[in-house]
Amino acid sequence: MTNQEIFDLMDRFQRSSIQTMKLSTQEFTIELSRGGVPASAAPVAAAAPAPAPEADGKVVTAPLVGTFYAAPAPEKPPFVRAGDRVKKGDTLCLIEAMKMMSEIPAPCDCVIEAVLKESGELVSFGEPLLRYKPC
Repeated sequence: MTNQEIFDLMDRFQRSSIQTMKLSTQEFTIELSRGGVPASAAPVAAAAPAPAPEADGKVVTAPLVGTFYAAPAPEKPPFVRAGDRVKKGDTLCLIEAMKMMSEIPAPCDCVIEAVLKESGELVSFGEPLLRYKPC
């Protein structure tokens, strides 16, 4: 199975209503589930909802399911912080999926208004990552 086929499978899973999926072959096993943790491991207290983007704010959304990273490495500073001015194509963050890192670029010249996720947090396809104001 190619990486593209795996990403297509992940995308179809995300768009479906099923909660879990497991695909096994002689070479590998892929397990997908909504929410990132099995229900039996979910915390008892309800998690706080993610900050909602302002009505006039624009957001950069996750192009795939994975783990959000604000910095290139734990000991490095984040790619961007609230108030930073960036140019189109500058790296804003990383998303790791299946041990592959994907750089998420700035869609335009803009000012970052807020980073909406914590580094190491699981994100879903289409989930807001950063809020920005075009320049």
